[in-house]
Order: sequence, then C-alpha cells, then structure tokens
Amino acid sequence: MAKAIKTNVLRHLDALHIPYETKEYPVDDENFDGKLVAGKTGLDPQMIYKTLVLCGDKQSHLVCVLPVEKELDLKAVARASGNKSVSMLPQKELLPLTGYLRGGCSPIGMKKAFPTYVDESCRNQPKLSVSAGVRGCQVILATEALLDCTKATVADLCRG
Repeated sequence: MAKAIKTNVLRHLDALHIPYETKEYPVDDENFDGKLVAGKTGLDPQMIYKTLVLCGDKQSHLVCVLPVEKELDLKAVARASGNKSVSMLPQKELLPLTGYLRGGCSPIGMKKAFPTYVDESCRNQPKLSVSAGVRGCQVILATEALLDCTKATVADLCRG
C-alpha cells in the first residue's frame, strides 16, 4: 500500500515517536458515518472511534472520543467534564477551531489542545483507530498512546 499522506496527526505522532499504522479508504463526500469506515477498511468496528467537539458552560471547548457504534450522552459528558451542560460545536466552527473538516476530525494535533475525554470502552481495546486528520484515512495506535498524546481522561460518555 502506498505511504499515507503526512497529516498533522501523523507528524505529531512521529514527533512523539509513537508507532502507528494507517488505513486509507475511499470517501463519499455526503456520508461520514463511522460504521461505513469499518466496512471500507476491514477494521473491527469496536476499535474505530469518532471525535466530537463540544462546548461547555465552564470549559469553552472539549473533545470527546467514542466508538462509532455508540451515541454520546451529553449529561454524562457534562458530569465527566465538570460542566453543568454541554452542546455540540456548530459544524461551521469546526475547521477554524480545530484545523479539521467534518469526517476528518482527530483528537490528535488540533490547532490547540482542548480537554479530551475518551469513552471508558477504550479499556477493552488494545488499539484504537481514529481519523488521521483527513477524510479517507484512519490512524491505528495503541490505546495508551492515544490517551497519553491527547492527555485524555477516560470516562463514561455513551448512552446504554
């Protein structure tokens, strides 16, 4: 397979000497569903995590990383982050704030480091796959490496 383009995510991991693999896949500009990523990459859907950016009443911005097959529980995120309430960041603000487009947002290498929370289900996965910072490319790395490089807090973030 051809070498993946060097994104901010991959440059950040290289600088930290964190080993990773990449998996490229064809993209559909209309659908960024993480479950489709599993089908296109052949990766186990339980190891593929999506990155969501939220606004809090106490923390202006925070990042949540959770399995693509699960739904975010805003009340659980508020509890975990010490906010009274949280809401999703408006889509038009994602690129200016993070440097990433919808469907290519990664918790690694954002323009600015934000408080990051990873769903506790990550403890069941030795490796996780998150966006490599562009649509059509996933980066796979050790769960502990992701937690370390994002300085993430592990918490219950999902419904059910």
